[in-house]
Amino acid sequence: MQTFHITWITFFFCFFGWFGIAPLMKIVKDDLGLTKGQIGNIIIASVSATIFARLIIGRLCDTLGPRLTYTWLLAIGSIPVMTIGLANSYESFLLFRLAISVIGASFVITQYHTSAMFAPNIKGTANAVAGGWGNLGGGITNMVMPLIFAAFVGAGYVNHDAWRYAMVIPGAILLIMSFVYYRFTQDTPAGNYANIKREAVQKGSFWSAASDYRTWILFLAYGACFGIEITFDNVAALYFTENFSCDLKTAGLLAGAFGFMNLFARAIGGIVADKVGKTYGMKGKGWLLAGLLAMEGLGIMLFAQTGSIGFAVMAMLGFAMFLKMANGATYAIVPFIDSKNVGSVAGIVGAGGNLGGVLAGFLFKSETITYAEAFMYIGISVAVIGGLTALIKFDRKALPVTEQTLEVA
Repeated sequence: MQTFHITWITFFFCFFGWFGIAPLMKIVKDDLGLTKGQIGNIIIASVSATIFARLIIGRLCDTLGPRLTYTWLLAIGSIPVMTIGLANSYESFLLFRLAISVIGASFVITQYHTSAMFAPNIKGTANAVAGGWGNLGGGITNMVMPLIFAAFVGAGYVNHDAWRYAMVIPGAILLIMSFVYYRFTQDTPAGNYANIKREAVQKGSFWSAASDYRTWILFLAYGACFGIEITFDNVAALYFTENFSCDLKTAGLLAGAFGFMNLFARAIGGIVADKVGKTYGMKGKGWLLAGLLAMEGLGIMLFAQTGSIGFAVMAMLGFAMFLKMANGATYAIVPFIDSKNVGSVAGIVGAGGNLGGVLAGFLFKSETITYAEAFMYIGISVAVIGGLTALIKFDRKALPVTEQTLEVA
């Protein structure tokens, strides 16, 4: 349980560093004179490097172990977060945002480490709670970073300097957490990889995980839920500011409400998936995920059509519930696709989440498509992927013995 709590807290602060600049983008936009197209490129950059990082990190978890992998990721990732304030042009800011996006690979370690620490019948619940409470950082940062920025302004700094100094704080926290993770966690209940027999460690095979078509359907499914979540974390404050004329703090609070639902929604998805799995097996989990994605897509389409801020917030909270439950349901399935290569499967599926964010980012970059139209296209795509997810087939031979036993029980 110590490792569990340190893992989700660490993931929480990773989100804080990853999206710390998002609620301040209105200030950065005015400071650097950014265009809509340039902001779109920045949104894409903020999630793109994570795609490749998650593939690599998943493999490192299978070989080096989650403890050392997380320690190094935190230490290295803290650098661009603390130094993004050195950017003085669109090009340099884009490069810093690209470097920061590597921190998003922390999710794979979180899910891998949690899977290693808990029994099969509650992996979905444990993964969903850890992921959800960690994702909560994406909502809290929308609420807190404008206050940190305001504190620097109140201390006498102009906007040009205040947003730069504000980003030092989440970066410093990441550096501290790298020490905490190294000192107070271990790779498995049996101990660290370096201290247990090598034959007890599953070395894993990336190609085995990649050859299973179900891995790639979950890749798409996670892109349709988590990919849209990180996209919304990036654009929500700016959307409420420009479409409904909200001030920075109000927009941050509204955007934060979306992320705050991770406190319970993702956990509910994992808990429900585990209960469905006990009764209907993995097939039931697949149908649950498909239904959640379909409802998420419909909710996003409704959000795109709202013309008042009140209805917009209601629609946002509605689709957020289904989206975050789908996040939890996805990783209630992941540990059972290939039990010998959980890290590689988690890495591939996690990368799908970021690819979804990248593709959605291109819609928000377009000069000819409004943000509302972009959300409509996203909603349609999510619903279609939900239908595709319903086609996943699970057979007993492909499942670990522990999960087969659960199905019989």
